[in-house]
Amino acid sequence: MKFSITWLKDHLETAASLQKITDTLNAIGLEVEGVEDPSETLAGFKVAKVLTAEKHPDADKLQVLTVDTGEGDPLQVVCGAPNARAGMKGVLGLPGAVVPANGMELRKSAIRGVESNGMMCSVRELELGDEHDGIIELPEDASVGHSFADYQGSSPILDVAITPNRPDCMGVYGIARDLAAAGLGTLKPIAFPEFSASGECPVEIRTDDPEGCPAFFGRVIKGVTNGPSPDWLQQRLKSAGQRPISLLVDLTNYLMLAFGRPAHAYDLAKLHGAVVARRAKDGEEVLALNEKTYTLDKSMVVIADDTEVHDIAGIMGGENSGVQDDTNDVLLEIAYFDPARIGVTGRKLGLASDARTRFERGVDPAFLEDGLDLLTGLIVELAGGQASEMVRAGVPPMAPKVVLFDPDLTAKLGGVEVPADEQRRILESLDFTVDANWNVTCPLRRHDIEGAADLVEEVVRIHGLDKVKSVALPRMDGVARPTATPQQMLERKLRRAAAGSGLDEAVTWSFLPEAEAAHFADRNMTLWVLDNPISEDMKVMRPSLLPGLLIAAKRNADRGAGSTRLFELGRRYFRGSDGMSDERPTLGVVLAGEKVQRGWASGKATAFDAYDAKGVALDLLAAAGAPTDRLMVMGEAGEQFHPGQSATLRLGPKNLLARFGMLHPATLKKFDMEGPVAAVELFLDAIPAKKAGKGPVSFARPSFTPPALQAVTRDFAFLVPADLAAEDLLKTVRGSDKSNITSARVFDVFTGEGVPEGKKSIAIEVTLQPQDTSFKDADLKAIADKVVAAAAKLGAELRG
Repeated sequence: MKFSITWLKDHLETAASLQKITDTLNAIGLEVEGVEDPSETLAGFKVAKVLTAEKHPDADKLQVLTVDTGEGDPLQVVCGAPNARAGMKGVLGLPGAVVPANGMELRKSAIRGVESNGMMCSVRELELGDEHDGIIELPEDASVGHSFADYQGSSPILDVAITPNRPDCMGVYGIARDLAAAGLGTLKPIAFPEFSASGECPVEIRTDDPEGCPAFFGRVIKGVTNGPSPDWLQQRLKSAGQRPISLLVDLTNYLMLAFGRPAHAYDLAKLHGAVVARRAKDGEEVLALNEKTYTLDKSMVVIADDTEVHDIAGIMGGENSGVQDDTNDVLLEIAYFDPARIGVTGRKLGLASDARTRFERGVDPAFLEDGLDLLTGLIVELAGGQASEMVRAGVPPMAPKVVLFDPDLTAKLGGVEVPADEQRRILESLDFTVDANWNVTCPLRRHDIEGAADLVEEVVRIHGLDKVKSVALPRMDGVARPTATPQQMLERKLRRAAAGSGLDEAVTWSFLPEAEAAHFADRNMTLWVLDNPISEDMKVMRPSLLPGLLIAAKRNADRGAGSTRLFELGRRYFRGSDGMSDERPTLGVVLAGEKVQRGWASGKATAFDAYDAKGVALDLLAAAGAPTDRLMVMGEAGEQFHPGQSATLRLGPKNLLARFGMLHPATLKKFDMEGPVAAVELFLDAIPAKKAGKGPVSFARPSFTPPALQAVTRDFAFLVPADLAAEDLLKTVRGSDKSNITSARVFDVFTGEGVPEGKKSIAIEVTLQPQDTSFKDADLKAIADKVVAAAAKLGAELRG
């Protein structure tokens, strides 16, 4: 939220410096994100007087001016503005000054052969408005040679971050209140311009939706004169980043930015019949002030008359009833809307506004009448007109929250000693009411106060967050004990292993669009759908880490990345069988694009395949301590994977540790990706934990003792059924003589000439490790017989 120091001092009587103000704001929890000083932006621009204006010798639309800058000899300036003339005063940008509108640095230059020593500036060039038909004309009393920034009365602008729990500080007055409570000055009472209200409101105002709009207040003002806003109002709106539009619109924006209270002004001539807050009808449409048409549904609150919808309640007004320069009669509306309903409507429509930000966080329900009177008084004072009596339809929620508070909690929870009298002063300065028994009645605008801990926060921040000392936690004697849990240690190890293998870690949202989440949900899985999501694209908690990684890979590919190797370690979420939330630690990997770029040595570029995914899965499982030599390779990786190019890794038929392979073309189409794309998902909760041994825990690796005798290898070539998995044959061979066989690997698979139909040849290298004595021929033959016999149980025959 932006505002000028001048605007702040409209509500806060203080002599504090800019530095003191920013330091205090930070100390009370209102973080200052930036300070803009317009005097720096306007450095090099001076008030100057045009002495003469002569026609340019080589250009019909240019003039050659002599300009008095208040010091030294007059300067010659070439100018193309039609209103430039002798005797006028304007703003001269000297060489070296930077034009705010376009960043151009002014230099002494020749324009059509005539020397020019700067530029006479327009309103738009100095970003003071949109006018650009001529240069700025200043009054006769403007002091020549004076800095234009000082003449303009430029005030530093603060940019303060307002957290979502502090809607009471979404107006300058609320920030002034906090600063006054912190002792930086005195809060000024709100100045209500006087006006007289007479006659009943000629328009029926009511609320037909007491749930969505509990209170709807309004009145008519007839005979107003709309037009440009006065300078003081324009300057304040500009400091907040708002563009002045017209007096009536600017005053409603001023009320919102100064006091956190959105309001709306309708052109009375464009309304027909009663003005009602009601639920929209399915399919109703409204043309909003941003010139976009929105289709509504019955969950949304609108403001409508007898013919059409004029306002998406609490978010944005309608184009068809907005005030114009020729508006003479207005209907003012100020209401209290249900915050949750405003938030849901805004997300459904994808529509954000300053009003929505305030309404969905919670406005002050006690400021309806005063807010409407303040807006009415300002309009009558500046635009004239006669106001009707106020109409009050419905009642805002006015039941205050009462919290029993113990002042001793401040030291216990806040870590700082604050005397009880000072705590009472702080709370009362923030408009809390404190009785003798410390029953604290909260102001209605403080929707964030739920209990005593929140009151501690109020006391501590106003006392000064900078006064809370950093105190180390007590430490036990001796060597520090490890604090990480076995799960945390496992995750650290896997992160290092994944990064060490060439993968890049990604951190994606835990929420997904509903369609993408549903695509990765198993048939028997129930998703967690949020009732109040941040946006429609973050509505469902992820059932898998792969969708987020695919979205990230797509984003990388769209930006020209030829190869993407991403991994993420996080949680996936779904409803358990008991209906409660269940979350499981998971590691996901996505391999997209080129595995090897084209080159003179490698030839054409090669893409990732299912074997790359399998290798990654096995490496990571090994790093996690899973018994990879005992894993079973099985199918059923899921509908998201290509059925012929994917599989699962299991420890037993039911214990699924990982799935890997190429993603199905339908999955790639769903995520708008070009294939092929390989993926891996490890289910860390399924990896069996290491059994704790006896005695003290040792973190050192056991020493390696090489065997005394050299290993022996033997090759076996088997004819096996064509559908037999090589992994099954390997496991059988390894298990045929565990005392002597240390490893086995496939080094050839062949089908074709010499191999019967329905068969394939698998060649395996078996490594044998003698223990105490070297193998003799009889020993080797006995081992070979065991291997052949075990393989025969799978239908394997030793090739001749």
